[in-house]
Amino acid sequence: MRKITVLTMVTLDGVMQAPGGPEEDTSGGFKYGGWTASYGDEVFGKIMEEELKPAEYLLGRKTFEIFESYWPQHADFWPGINDGAKYVLSESREKSDWKNTSFLKSVAEIEKLKKSEGADIQVWGSSELIQLLLKNDLVDELRLKIYPLTLGHGKKLFENGTIPAALTLTESVVTPSGVIVVNYKRAGEVKTGSIEV
Repeated sequence: MRKITVLTMVTLDGVMQAPGGPEEDTSGGFKYGGWTASYGDEVFGKIMEEELKPAEYLLGRKTFEIFESYWPQHADFWPGINDGAKYVLSESREKSDWKNTSFLKSVAEIEKLKKSEGADIQVWGSSELIQLLLKNDLVDELRLKIYPLTLGHGKKLFENGTIPAALTLTESVVTPSGVIVVNYKRAGEVKTGSIEV
């Protein structure tokens, strides 16, 4: 069985929308794209270098289309995203010229992928897909980079539908610029009045 890991950048108030740039995702009138830009440092760079190693990826359609238009021409920075298998949840897309891409139509197909043999799977961006995975208890690990700012509105990491779940902290680092990098693995169920691990 494969492990599904969500890797995301998030503000203190839970916003994960458009961390990379102003035009990345302006839906809902979002005006703060690129909010991670001033927090880079050597420690953060080393963490990202490790996370950008080749893997297999599960992406939502919108994130896939942003990646599809950018990463094939920038392989030097993130070769893993071009070479790794990319599974895209989409009701409207069925093919892509980007190598190693296949499309999934349902949660059942994600569950089948998770139960198959192969490398662990990373989820980048893809806020709607993350909500679906959390709702269906398909996330094994969260790797969060929590930035010391609030934005007030935007797409959130945890929205309606997230099931009660206990997590265990497996790693934590605070970078010189104040980004808290934490890894959590799925630990158990939350019962009324207690946590069962």
